Amino acid sequence: MKKYFKHFLGFSAFLFFTSLCFAQSSINNNDSKILSYQYVKKLNAVFDFVLQNYVDELDPKILYEGALKGMLEAIGDPYTLYLDENEMRDLSDTTSGNFGGVGLSISKSTESTPQNPAYVEVASPIEDTPGAKAGIQSGDKIIAIEGKPTAPMTMNEVLQNLRGDVGTPVTITILRGENMQFDVTLIRALIEVPTVKFGMIENTSIGYARLIQFTPETAPRLQEALDFFDSKDYTGLIIDLRDNPGGLITSAVDVADKFVNEGPVVTTKSRLFYENHQYSASSEKTTVKNNIPIVVLINRGSASASEIVSGALKDYHLAYLVGECTYGKGSVQQVIPLSNTDGIKMTMARYYTPSDVNIDKTGIPPDLEVLNMQKMNAEQEELYMQMIKSEIITKTVDMNPEMTEEQIALEAETIAKDYPFEQRILRRLLRVQVQRHQTTPLYDLDWDLQLNKAIEILQSGGFDELIKSTKTLKELQDEKNLLETNSEKMAVAQ
Repeated sequence: MKKYFKHFLGFSAFLFFTSLCFAQSSINNNDSKILSYQYVKKLNAVFDFVLQNYVDELDPKILYEGALKGMLEAIGDPYTLYLDENEMRDLSDTTSGNFGGVGLSISKSTESTPQNPAYVEVASPIEDTPGAKAGIQSGDKIIAIEGKPTAPMTMNEVLQNLRGDVGTPVTITILRGENMQFDVTLIRALIEVPTVKFGMIENTSIGYARLIQFTPETAPRLQEALDFFDSKDYTGLIIDLRDNPGGLITSAVDVADKFVNEGPVVTTKSRLFYENHQYSASSEKTTVKNNIPIVVLINRGSASASEIVSGALKDYHLAYLVGECTYGKGSVQQVIPLSNTDGIKMTMARYYTPSDVNIDKTGIPPDLEVLNMQKMNAEQEELYMQMIKSEIITKTVDMNPEMTEEQIALEAETIAKDYPFEQRILRRLLRVQVQRHQTTPLYDLDWDLQLNKAIEILQSGGFDELIKSTKTLKELQDEKNLLETNSEKMAVAQ
């Protein structure tokens, strides 16, 4: 009987997989709807067969979640993924402005190869969080968490490893540049995301507003900033979008509407009719004074909603962009609940700036490139690693945690004798360490070359002529396409 039962199971499996192969061959000439139907039938069949015949009894939830994760990861879009119960809750907390973790906005490729491992890339650190206070930078790669390599992890696994109980430590391994690799231990905290910080630049009539993330509170808080600047009779404005990872598209539109008098702010395009939408500005919501010179600061940590705002202000010639090229996230996601506990996040459309350009994977270039740190060569990277491993910055501050600016300058001079970096950089490292247990100041003029350049532009006069010389994203795109076409023609001619 046992022998017969074995043969019966084997014959059942044979029939099962034979039927799948036959179904595959029989649908080659059918249209896509029938194809989809057949694939769903096969998925159902495999699900039931595995559930009933695997050597151990299985929880169907495991198969369900595994199937959804694999299906969405197969698309190859890092922004399309399955969200389990914890991730749905975390996403809700993040959007509303508070959650637990280390305070890093991250991304991760779905494809990993030996040449290009799918490490976790830091899009931006969130201000006043453990990650930011530890000096983690946009562009850093997290190559391990608690010694476990991140390349083979899914994004869900990364988040599960980074998040935990408030007050508990997590050690991550950072890769900065080509070769700088070091460990950082972060103490998890309740992350309360501020939206806007603002104030007047000292000894000027320039208003400064740093937008940290786009939540439902961002536009109202920005209006508070603009009202404050009005009370101070401001004559210039700096909008700082650096390291702002984005947020809600509606929040970005509400912010841009304070500057743009009329016309489209952003347009979403999709193969789905109901996902095609144009968000337009109205003069009733425009609150920024006419003819106020505006500089927008951007860097590689400026993504998504930040790019919507900076792209709109650039295309309408309302602001001069200073800094570095932005991240390049030009897609729009929606969260679709599957039950009361889980769901999927899926890319539903791409967005286009007012001049009809999608900046996905290319980003928005600044009108004036200014780098706060130049790229290090191999020798400088090695020296920087030696300085990090020596812990000289930490030890110096531990001996005098209440260090004044004058003392920071003196210590930087001393450290520079062994580590001859620009003293502005050493002062910055010391200052960040001093401020680890303090609120981050509004700005740091000693360190921030990009902010200093913005102030210089607003104070130098001739802003109207400067802004007229800027090009829309469409004009820049057309120039690039023409250059590439000419280069191809020249290559063929040769």
